[in-house]
Amino acid sequence: MLKDIFVLRVMGTNNIDVAAANNALSVLRSGEVILKGIFQVGSNHTFLIEVNLQGECLEAVYKPTKGEKPLWDFPSGTLAKREVAAYLISEALGWGLVPPTVLRDGPYGLGSVQLFVDFAPDGHYFNFTDIEKEICRSVAAFDYVINNADRKGGHIVRSDNGTIQIIDHGVCFHCVEKLRTVLWDFAGERLSERTCTDIRDLAVSINVSGKLRDKLSQLLSISEIKALSRRATRIVASGCLPQPGLDYNYPWPIL
Repeated sequence: MLKDIFVLRVMGTNNIDVAAANNALSVLRSGEVILKGIFQVGSNHTFLIEVNLQGECLEAVYKPTKGEKPLWDFPSGTLAKREVAAYLISEALGWGLVPPTVLRDGPYGLGSVQLFVDFAPDGHYFNFTDIEKEICRSVAAFDYVINNADRKGGHIVRSDNGTIQIIDHGVCFHCVEKLRTVLWDFAGERLSERTCTDIRDLAVSINVSGKLRDKLSQLLSISEIKALSRRATRIVASGCLPQPGLDYNYPWPIL
């Protein structure tokens, strides 16, 4: 049964309950926030919170803009917005890879709030089975499109409910090529027709006036949106996943 589920995922779906995801977004946007703790690992301040709305309670990860460590290559105060933009791209593709994520006020001001994913400490990419790794071809394509500068193995997790989810997208969408990832197992492989179609449709949605373009305009600069569109168009034209090189290499640490 597990194998059958992952075969479906390779075809372009992560078996996500759309109604549950929409409900989670409503709670994350409007619920009352209670601080539960702080994550000790990471460069930026990251908190575990509880969000309550009309009797429904969800755990979430809160990354306030005020807690972001300044970076030389990314504009200050933009990482939380990039987390939300990554979720929007995942949903526009229909791949269900990124947990529901919103931008809202919290105890320390504006920040990203993402549904917490329960997973075992060893439930990350480097411990995946061959079947579980199949969906990571989609993750590799996704990371190229969003120009992920920090795809560690620990950012690709097997949730306790069996889905593969990807987290930590604060350093994505830069105009300059910055792809750093552990997903070079699939370098140079041909993209499936379904993947190409999804990304081609994404490029159209980015380029035309509509909900996706409007939402991205509130999160990314115009030049970043144009670069996003170019990458989507480029990978479809090539039909292949990228190869590592001087611009494309590994993050550190890899986990």
